[in-house]
Amino acid sequence: MAVQPRRTSKTRKNKRRTHHKLTVKGMVKCPDCGEMKLSHRVCRNCGSYKGETVVEKS
Repeated sequence: MAVQPRRTSKTRKNKRRTHHKLTVKGMVKCPDCGEMKLSHRVCRNCGSYKGETVVEKS
């Protein structure tokens, strides 16, 4: 069985793991208010969809 010659440093370990992060799929910026929203959905903040106000906020 092989034994590693040197200990792996924290920096080297973290560089290798840079792609092991969580990403939220399908999030886009609302063109009206700038909030992040799911694509093809009504914006929760301003109630607009495709540039039109669909839901009135009370």
